[in-house]
Amino acid sequence: MSTTPEAALPPIKVLLADDQALLRSAFRVLVDSEPDMEVVGEAADGAQALELTRRHRPDVVLMDIRMPGTDGLTATREIGADPELATVHVVMLTTFEVDEYVVESIRAGASGFLGKGAEPDELLNAIRIAAGGEALLSPAATKGLIATFLAQGEGQAPQPAPDGAHAARLATLTVREREVLVHVGGGNSNDEIAELLVVSPLTVKTHVNRAMAKLGARDRAQLVVFAYESGLVRPRTD
Repeated sequence: MSTTPEAALPPIKVLLADDQALLRSAFRVLVDSEPDMEVVGEAADGAQALELTRRHRPDVVLMDIRMPGTDGLTATREIGADPELATVHVVMLTTFEVDEYVVESIRAGASGFLGKGAEPDELLNAIRIAAGGEALLSPAATKGLIATFLAQGEGQAPQPAPDGAHAARLATLTVREREVLVHVGGGNSNDEIAELLVVSPLTVKTHVNRAMAKLGARDRAQLVVFAYESGLVRPRTD
């Protein structure tokens, strides 16, 4: 048996939640083929996904948004609200990356999105990114998130906290952290932000992590939502 540090790492525990048995089977074969991850359970609806999440404490849940009975959005909200499941990362599976539930899912605690038509390598990479505590927001999903805020710009977007609460949380950020948050809200990657601000990507990552800690955001996806809800970033109409 190999004793290398890499081999000594425990595998990433993955839970599959989708009402299509054939799709779950395909995902299981793909995930279990990787030496650094394993499927710990399969769920056909949100209620079962929540039950198995509490039982197995997976690192990552691949959660279909639309399922019969308890849907993926409700299950994700329950997971995000449970302090005992704080280490569980949910990646939403969508037929289309620009989904009507994008904003609600991020608010519920999802770490990002993955289209069901993604390539196998994309799926595996998404699992590793989420397990590492990073947010998975592709450019298409980020643009979809921004477009949703733009579409809701007539005051229809739900507000989970009053303006005063947003202002108080913004006040905890440094000037540089606010600047980085603006660029995160614009859908820029750490490398892109580093180039814009003429700093290193590591410095940007540090600012992003500090902003997440101060704002109580689980990940980068929730930072995007906060940037818009707080008014720090406003959708462009041009």
